[in-house]
Amino acid sequence: MAATDARPSAPVKVVYGLGALGEAAFTTAMGFVFFYYTAALGFSGGMVGAALFLGLCADAIVDPFFGSWSDNIRSRFGRRIPLMLAGGPLLALSVGMLFAPPQGLLNQELAEPVVFLWLAFWAVAVRTFFSMFHVPYVALGAEMSGDYHERNSIVAWRTLFLILAGFLVNGLAYSVFFAGEGGLQQAGRYPAFGWAVAALVLFGAGLCAVGSAPYAARLPGVPPVDEHLLRRLPSEIVEIFRNRSFRVLFASAVLSYVGVGVNASFNSHAYVFVWQLRPELIQVVVFAFLGGLLVGVPLTPLVSRVVEKRTTVLIGMGLVVAAWMTIAFSRLAGAFMATGADAVLPLAVLIGVAGVGAGFCAIAYPSMMADAADEHEHVFGRRREGLYFAGLGFAFKAGQGAGMLVSGMALDLIGFPKDVGRQVGVVLPEPLLDRIVLAWGPGAAIFTIGSMIALAAYGITRRRHAEVAAALALRRETAPAE
Repeated sequence: MAATDARPSAPVKVVYGLGALGEAAFTTAMGFVFFYYTAALGFSGGMVGAALFLGLCADAIVDPFFGSWSDNIRSRFGRRIPLMLAGGPLLALSVGMLFAPPQGLLNQELAEPVVFLWLAFWAVAVRTFFSMFHVPYVALGAEMSGDYHERNSIVAWRTLFLILAGFLVNGLAYSVFFAGEGGLQQAGRYPAFGWAVAALVLFGAGLCAVGSAPYAARLPGVPPVDEHLLRRLPSEIVEIFRNRSFRVLFASAVLSYVGVGVNASFNSHAYVFVWQLRPELIQVVVFAFLGGLLVGVPLTPLVSRVVEKRTTVLIGMGLVVAAWMTIAFSRLAGAFMATGADAVLPLAVLIGVAGVGAGFCAIAYPSMMADAADEHEHVFGRRREGLYFAGLGFAFKAGQGAGMLVSGMALDLIGFPKDVGRQVGVVLPEPLLDRIVLAWGPGAAIFTIGSMIALAAYGITRRRHAEVAAALALRRETAPAE
């Protein structure tokens, strides 16, 4: 079975997609960490942002390591499964610990430095083990098929489980763990939430790795590499950056994820303090975003058959920016001053539009990276899916890390009081609310617009990919058997 001919069946795609259930449980839960440590526990935004940034930096550093390792593993389960089997349980453990700082640490006079070390350590651990699972996982999806449009289908299945996990984890958060008065502001509710998410991570990642092993074992292998991983890795990284398509996607992804990181970090602050939403109302808005994703995901393959994948992503980013800016400037102009239940419908509609745009990006972006990996094999003679998706992972984590660092510093700069997060029902001064909205919307949108400008230089069209695929097929037909 050649990589260019493989078309996995629906059951294979479902089992593979279950890995996204574990991944999305983790990534959704991480959206609560910034609010937990800043508002619910009362630590400074700069400290929390710096600790989380260290975790994402460490993760970004190990991504190429796991990418190259998974590219060159030779086992009876294929190249990717061994790392996935190890990474899932370790990720689950780290998620639980991240949400469960010992109470003794929080009561010390030197609580902030000690909690910084705790948060930084587990942030590094959780991101490292996320890489151990995620990099081979997405690389496996890229090599399951070499067909230009089939790849959209594989990514769509993965994204479907991402969305379902988003519904599940947010439903558990707002309807179970943080339901009722005080909700997100009650620090004692977070540890149980963290361990529940850890169980979902273990279930999804484990089932995916075990269930995907038979299919992965039948995928084409690669010639063995005798040189030690640490010795060959620098030259491999230099090699992938020689591909212009990779450089463009990487730069665009970093900028995009910085914007996502800033917006996500301020989400809970905006919902709780600006629009004064109770947990059940926040859930409505979050579900509207996930509903938008559900609309955008199946639309993406259809749109990508009419326009190029690059154009699909640009449309998606445009929808996200338009939604953020409309909400923010409507409030800053005094046209949207509603709070509580009155604010839910306008927020839900516009956040749903952003979800549609995010759905376009979630499908087309990884598919474009897989196409770029094909181009790399065509130009340089060796497949590097692991390193390519490590690059995308690096961009995701470095971008989000920078977004959290920027958000933490911004939270301190705008004068957000450390003790106000635990005061249920508190009303903040209007100038402070305006600064939160500016950071949440336009502040995040600036980076996304930069990402759109960078992506305009991406040059792999369906015609270019067809030429690459034909050349690779001819090369495999004429290559001597191993």
